[in-house]
Amino acid sequence: MKKLNQAILLLKTKSEVDEFLNDLCTPAELKALDERWAVAQLLYRDEMSYREIAAKLNASTTTITRVARFLTNEPYKGYQKILKRINNEK
Repeated sequence: MKKLNQAILLLKTKSEVDEFLNDLCTPAELKALDERWAVAQLLYRDEMSYREIAAKLNASTTTITRVARFLTNEPYKGYQKILKRINNEK
């Protein structure tokens, strides 16, 4: 994954990111990534229950639980870093 990380760091524009991800991932994989990101944003706001998020996004509670685990319990804190940066820009 080290080489993939290095490649991602070389992307400079939204268009480049879109093009790279469309080449790298299948439509189903992109949909899954987009869904997880939407779930992470709603969980981070802490305004909706898991069931409300599932209904709003048509996502499974399994996906929501998995994202919640990585958002709060896992050591990586990748979701939190980006969500905090986004909120600081507003």
